[in-house]
Amino acid sequence: INAGDYIFCTDWAWTSYTVFSISQTLMLIVGATYYLTFTGVPGTATYYALIMTVYTWIAKAAWFSLGYPYDFIVTPVWLPSAMLLDLVYWATKKNKHSLILFGGVLVGMSLPLFNMVNLITVADPLETALKYPRPTLPPYMTPIEPQVGKFYNSPVALGAGAGAVLGCTFAALG
Repeated sequence: INAGDYIFCTDWAWTSYTVFSISQTLMLIVGATYYLTFTGVPGTATYYALIMTVYTWIAKAAWFSLGYPYDFIVTPVWLPSAMLLDLVYWATKKNKHSLILFGGVLVGMSLPLFNMVNLITVADPLETALKYPRPTLPPYMTPIEPQVGKFYNSPVALGAGAGAVLGCTFAALG
């Protein structure tokens, strides 16, 4: 649930941003679709996103208690996308196939955009990363610097494109 912790990202922030956007899309849409179809009540996707947000605040506080920095706002990035999912479910008269197709695309495309807010709220990732080093990071977890221009300097577009394709699959799983 803490995917998107950019506080320690430096030159690999854009690569991880795309991966985190997709993982958060998966987290949101599977659970929210399950809630929606299980209860049949539009609005439960937003309720699920609110639960995820509150849990994230609790988890971040736990990291803070262990000595990690907490100098950025943990934004409720899932709420707007979940509201779109609820809107699709309501607008299509609870049609599950429309929920998978339209809801999946909307969440997949919108969440990377809202997720960018998470990255923007980090005060200065490089300074923070140097101030709070993680000496226990194992070698296999050491980030590899991405190629320059590999994603054409548009991680939002890449995350949204991948999210739109995978969002439908994720919704079907839910």
